[in-house]
Amino acid sequence: MTQEPVRKVLLATDGSKEARYAAGMARELCEALGAELHIVYVRSVPEAYINQWSMAEPEFIDEIFEQAAQDARRKAEEEAAKIGEAGGTVAGVHAAVGRADAEIVRLAEELEAGIVVVGSRGLGAVRRALMGSVSMSVVRHARGSVLVVRGEPGDGAYFPGRILAAVDGSKEADAALRMAAGISAATGSELHLLYALDVTPKPPYPHPLAGERWEHYLEEAKRKARSFVEEKAEQVRAEGTDVAVAKVAFGRPDREIVEEAEELGASLIVTGSRGLGGVRRALMGSVSDSVVRHAHCPVLVVRGQAV
Repeated sequence: MTQEPVRKVLLATDGSKEARYAAGMARELCEALGAELHIVYVRSVPEAYINQWSMAEPEFIDEIFEQAAQDARRKAEEEAAKIGEAGGTVAGVHAAVGRADAEIVRLAEELEAGIVVVGSRGLGAVRRALMGSVSMSVVRHARGSVLVVRGEPGDGAYFPGRILAAVDGSKEADAALRMAAGISAATGSELHLLYALDVTPKPPYPHPLAGERWEHYLEEAKRKARSFVEEKAEQVRAEGTDVAVAKVAFGRPDREIVEEAEELGASLIVTGSRGLGGVRRALMGSVSDSVVRHAHCPVLVVRGQAV
C-alpha cells in the first residue's frame, strides 16, 4: 500500500473566507506530512481592459499587467503572513496574472505539487449542485491530486478527524486508499472504508426466471462486495494503519459516499478519479466529480502517485 510521499502542496488563495478554511487545512496537512507549503494568488485582468486591447498602446497594456502582478504579489504575501501567524511555514510565495484556474494548474505542474488545495464557495445544497467554479475547473484539469475544502472545522481543526476513503477496485481508487491511509496515519485520524455497490439497475428480460436469477446474482454480488472491502481493510492494517470500519453500501456510489460522510461527520472524503488524459479530465462527469459538487466536507480527488 505504500507510495511516494507528498513533497509539495500548492494552496490557491483569493483572500475569501473559503480560502481561509483551505489555508487552515493545507497548513495542517503540510505539518502532518512534512511537505512544503507553497501559496499562489492569481489576479485577473478586468474584462473591460481585455476588450479594448486592440486599441490600446503596448505601454498601457504592460502597465496594467505590471500593476496586476504587483497587487497579486502583495496579496499572496499577506496570505502567507497569516499562515505564519497561525504557526505554519510557507516555502514559496507565487503570484500570477490571468485566468485563475489555468494559472493554478500551470503552477502546480511547474512545481510538481503532490496536492493542490482550493476553497469552494458552493456552500448550500443548490450552490453545490451547480458549482462551476474555479475549484471545479482545477479538479477537472489538474494532472495531480486536488483537495477542495468546504466548510469550517467544528473544533478549530480538521485533524484528527474521520477520513472516508471510497474504494471500488480500480487503480485510481487504490491510489486514493493509499493517500487516505497515509493521511490517517500522519494525522491520527480514524480511517473508514466504503464500497458502494450500485444495485439500482434491473434486468430488462421478460423471461419468468429473470427475477429469480437477478436476485441470486444480486446476493452473490453483495457477498463479493463485503469480501472485497474487508480484504482492502486487511491490506491497510497489514501496512500498519488501523481501519475503524470497512463498510458496503448499496445504491448510487456518489450519493452513498456523500451520505455516509455526512452521517460520520467526516472531516475528509478521499476518492480516486479516472479523468487521466486531457480530454477525459475536461469531460469528467464521474463519481468523484459528483462527490466534489455535493459533499458537505472537504474532498480530496486523487490522481497519480503521492503520500
